[in-house]
Amino acid sequence: MGGVELAGVRTQLVVPMLKEDELVGGFTIYRQEVRPFTDKQIKLVKSFATQAVIAIENARLLGELRQRTSDLAESLEQKTATSEVLQTINSSPGDLDPVFAAMLEKAVRICGATFGNISRWDGEVMHLVAMHNAPPAFVEARMVSPDYRPGSNTSSAA
Repeated sequence: MGGVELAGVRTQLVVPMLKEDELVGGFTIYRQEVRPFTDKQIKLVKSFATQAVIAIENARLLGELRQRTSDLAESLEQKTATSEVLQTINSSPGDLDPVFAAMLEKAVRICGATFGNISRWDGEVMHLVAMHNAPPAFVEARMVSPDYRPGSNTSSAA
């Protein structure tokens, strides 16, 4: 079914929306009576079609700008976190606890994770060395059993 059957269309005006000779859309208006659109009306619709193309391009450019801004903000956040961890390392020579805590807090925040932990491998056993924002039941279970011996088919440690 077409516009005549569905909506009683009797007159239609279609104006292409072009960006540098590339079709990006169309501006269509209808009448339910047979009556041509005037030159003034056609000119107005052409103007609206041109403005619509400009709006589409502006929205595309704004989207790209927002993405670049987001990428830069993420990069800055990562560099800031790295700098903060390096400051912690410098202010705690020989003391790994604050370094691990800072690294873990930054990783959890930047990655949008809920919580995390760091374990160290001694060649046989993983030893829990840091936790951040872990649920109480998880903390309690890990405190009871802070060491973990991964199985041969384990892809990650606790």
